[in-house]
Amino acid sequence: FVDFPGGKLSFVGEMNFLPESQRERINCYRVLDDDGGTIYSSRFQEVSKELALKMYSNMVTLQIMDTIFYEAQRQGRISFYLTSNGEEAINIASAAALSAQDIVLPQYREPGVLLWRGFTLQEFANQLFGNKLDYGKGRQMPIHYGSNRLNYFTVSSPIATQLPQAVGAAYSLKMDKKKACAITYFGDGGTSEGDFHAALNFAAVTEAPVIFFCRNNGWAISTPTAEQFRSMNCASAQSYKGILARALYKTQLLLQVMELLPAVRPTEYAVSG
Repeated sequence: FVDFPGGKLSFVGEMNFLPESQRERINCYRVLDDDGGTIYSSRFQEVSKELALKMYSNMVTLQIMDTIFYEAQRQGRISFYLTSNGEEAINIASAAALSAQDIVLPQYREPGVLLWRGFTLQEFANQLFGNKLDYGKGRQMPIHYGSNRLNYFTVSSPIATQLPQAVGAAYSLKMDKKKACAITYFGDGGTSEGDFHAALNFAAVTEAPVIFFCRNNGWAISTPTAEQFRSMNCASAQSYKGILARALYKTQLLLQVMELLPAVRPTEYAVSG
């Protein structure tokens, strides 16, 4: 069992999506056991050594970047900064599974996705310090990165506004018959916003190729999920007709997300990790 927001979940070795609301709790999917062995019935396939090393290098780079810029913020050199501590795998695994044509609508803890796509450390610094090389010309708050070249929408401060926007972008891809999807990230707090429910319904009705990626750690800043919603966890987005949902085990996101995301193009998924 694993302690998950809302109670304990049992592990399963098969990737099964739940298309309709159920009374029982959603099990937590994982591909490796506690000893690092592959779970029986899992269809996990190892990535190449080259790709694995690139993933690891990007996660380490993200940690180092966070440390340097967070300390710069505490010293008063920049006005605002948020780290991605503990969420490096969420960033890098999802980015590695996507194609360059897929559109990203982030919250504010996904700089690793941008890093993976080729955004340089200098470009991050330009934005944070708002210098003359900043693409936003110093008009945005620090960490509000964006890149047209890398299909990464500029970060928006209001919580959850990126969710319906992601569906609109995905629907546009569908209308243009492009083989691409949109992915949007959010935390537990975002699920308390009306935009969350509107976006899920919008996606279900239009059958847009969009991934809702919830960083489901059980808290919205200092508010526990038990005080936010009655459902078992964020994966209960499956209650919207046409939305498939899955809860992923946090320490194995690198493996699980790469197995999951390529399947999104025909439909929509709600991912809770």
